[in-house]
Amino acid sequence: MFDDLVLLRSFVAIVECGSISAAARALRMTQPTLSRQLSALEQQCGAELLRRDTHRMSLTETGQRFLHDARAIIELADAAQQRLRLEQGGLQGNIRVFSTIDFGQTVVSRLISSFIHAHPGVTMELAYSNRPLHMIEEGCDVGIIAGALTDDRVVARSLGQIRRHVVASPGLVAAHRRCRRPEDLQEWPWVILSSATFGGTREVTLYRDGEESRLQVRPLLQSEGVTSLREAARMDLGVAALPTWLVEEDLVSGRLVRLLPKWEASTLPAHVVYPARRNLPLRARTFVDFALEYMSTVLTSHRR
Repeated sequence: MFDDLVLLRSFVAIVECGSISAAARALRMTQPTLSRQLSALEQQCGAELLRRDTHRMSLTETGQRFLHDARAIIELADAAQQRLRLEQGGLQGNIRVFSTIDFGQTVVSRLISSFIHAHPGVTMELAYSNRPLHMIEEGCDVGIIAGALTDDRVVARSLGQIRRHVVASPGLVAAHRRCRRPEDLQEWPWVILSSATFGGTREVTLYRDGEESRLQVRPLLQSEGVTSLREAARMDLGVAALPTWLVEEDLVSGRLVRLLPKWEASTLPAHVVYPARRNLPLRARTFVDFALEYMSTVLTSHRR
């Protein structure tokens, strides 16, 4: 029935973008051209797929059913084409990835480098944002994020948990009474994350073998990024709960020391995310699988 996948892609783009004008911009074609393609598709179907008026656009019942089939056809065609490319010369093409800022500048950068080494035909773009859903809306293929996330617009697959140590500089430790119990840290100066998504709160919870201690702290500095908190901690400003992957070298060199080594701050979840309503190309799906395996190894190496 359909001899041109362009019509199906145009229909799906119109639905996902919410209007013909928005889809035309996304597809980089003129609005009249896209309107003609939609009309041609409806003529082939023999049914109206979209109801359009001056204020809004909505799918008909036929259009709703056809949308599912159109996506399936496109996904099969894309997968077949990319399998052929893979057989002929490995994965090809560009993948747009985003990550939360500090995680992306360290762990995710190493992940991407490892993936490109394994698939030299792939190029990648890495963007940073602590507001991940904006990046999905802007067309990124995959995200690697630290912190809590709940949204039905994305598929979120767990990469594991990020451990966090309670650390401070030797200078700060020397200036305060010896810390023997979590309650002793109640009056120490703190530097904390400002977003609850990434564990930021004025209540710090510490754990030890099933035991829990909650501290109400008064931060001198709040920041969206853990790297800035590490710098502040190095400068004797305050206590910080920082991820192991960020402070390992500081702990070895002695620039930072762990307070209450048997206690840890609450862990943070890590996820690989991608759009729930967009068909991922083979190269992006391969990257998701690679990330799941790679990150499980990295996070496992940071456990006790």
